[in-house]
Amino acid sequence: MRALRIYAGPAAREHIARHGLRPEDVRTVPGAAGGPKGLILGPLDRFLFCDWLPTSTQPVDLVGASIGAWRLANACLQNPRAAFEDFEHGYIHQRFDVPAGQKRMSPEQVSAQFGADLRRFFGPRKAEVLGHDRYRLHVITARGRHLLGREGPARTPVGYLGAFVANGIRRKSLGAWLERVVFSTPGAALPFDTRDFRTRQVDLSEANFELALQASCSIPFMLQAVHDIPGAPKGAYWDGGITDYHLHLDYRQREGIVLYPHFQQAVVPGWLDKGLRWRHGATPFLNRMVVLAPDPEWVARLPNGKLPDRNDFIRYANDAQARMNAWTTAAKEAERLADEFAEWLQTGARTELMPL
Repeated sequence: MRALRIYAGPAAREHIARHGLRPEDVRTVPGAAGGPKGLILGPLDRFLFCDWLPTSTQPVDLVGASIGAWRLANACLQNPRAAFEDFEHGYIHQRFDVPAGQKRMSPEQVSAQFGADLRRFFGPRKAEVLGHDRYRLHVITARGRHLLGREGPARTPVGYLGAFVANGIRRKSLGAWLERVVFSTPGAALPFDTRDFRTRQVDLSEANFELALQASCSIPFMLQAVHDIPGAPKGAYWDGGITDYHLHLDYRQREGIVLYPHFQQAVVPGWLDKGLRWRHGATPFLNRMVVLAPDPEWVARLPNGKLPDRNDFIRYANDAQARMNAWTTAAKEAERLADEFAEWLQTGARTELMPL
């Protein structure tokens, strides 16, 4: 059984038929939100950023939301292999132990622990990310508007109910409640068009780097919003996956490839679109995209017959070690994804490409 499936949009298929897929072809790498699902992409990340892409010299835009933003920030560090390995180990072994007398951790407690983890991980290395000579990082966040402009016990649930209804009617209507704010490497232009959704761009800096990254991972009701990030418009900032779950963006390039290590074939626009199947198909936005994703039959052979996900914290309850073992096994098995992609590149196979 093959573990990896490779999907490509029409322009990407044509490009590969003529030239194959070379590291110098890659112009953009997206990184999706999705929590623990991203663990299976670790081996692909290490192959792409430590072995394959370093053989080329062109600038590459890295566009991430939530865990995808943290993954791609690792690629910008001076020792990316160690960063990816440390990230994987830390993510697998994270614990959210409920304090005595509580039924669960509060969003304030989860946010405090997560923020401390970010500061420990990046610390003085923020300058490495911001000053990388090739990679331009773009961290996507969702900034609340109007009722969602500040977090509150009443206004937040009411605001998100309004956002849910508006998005169900028309995705662009979500912009009345939330806007996309992208924190980018200073001077980097966005690699996608923004006419699809209300968007602002802000320079990343050492003063806002960890706050922007924390905001991009701040799931509503599970973590606190991050308020008033330095250098950005005031307000409440939440998980970038709310507006851009899988980065279904209007990628601008007329040449080159958007190479996307992903945990599934579908590139879902926003988190609120998960249940709206008619929004899961490919569009012309993805014409130059190549998606590297696991075969569903291979996924069915992983622990519990699925990818790691947040529900595992409930599934394993107080048996954190069992969850860690299951996630470690899934991450180890995912080495096949990288091995098969490397083999595909080496043999120059063209027939295994599937339409996106």
